Amino acid sequence: MTQAPAASSQYPLIKIVGISGSGKSTLVHGLRRAGYNARPVSQEHSGIPDLWAQFDRPHVLIYLYVDLAGQTSRRPNIGWTAQAHAEEETRLAHARQHADLRIDTSQLTPDAVCGVALAYLRHRRVAHAPGPLPPLPRTGGWAAPHAPAL
Repeated sequence: MTQAPAASSQYPLIKIVGISGSGKSTLVHGLRRAGYNARPVSQEHSGIPDLWAQFDRPHVLIYLYVDLAGQTSRRPNIGWTAQAHAEEETRLAHARQHADLRIDTSQLTPDAVCGVALAYLRHRRVAHAPGPLPPLPRTGGWAAPHAPAL
């Protein structure tokens, strides 16, 4: 008899914020595969400085940064500008200041970013499910059109 997967809500909430293209969705996917209750926050699109703290304050806040060159190489179909990048940094300043972990993903592979985050969470002894949590729909530029709701 197989046991039903644990509900995400019974584990501490980990929120991921960061610059567009920094790897938020990819990191959330990796952390959830490892049993952590991770969720992305699209704060870079909001003028609300503490959006990350609203709607369930996180146990851990992880901030991802990517420089303009990295952002452009990851999503070449979008016309990134230095001005738009700077605006996202401004919108994310409060989250960056309050983040428990900050990772510059500019020169890191997705596996390396996930490895840094997992090492931090294990060091902090953040509780997690014994197996993967259900994946969340992708967000951002890589989201599939009409992705099914979970």
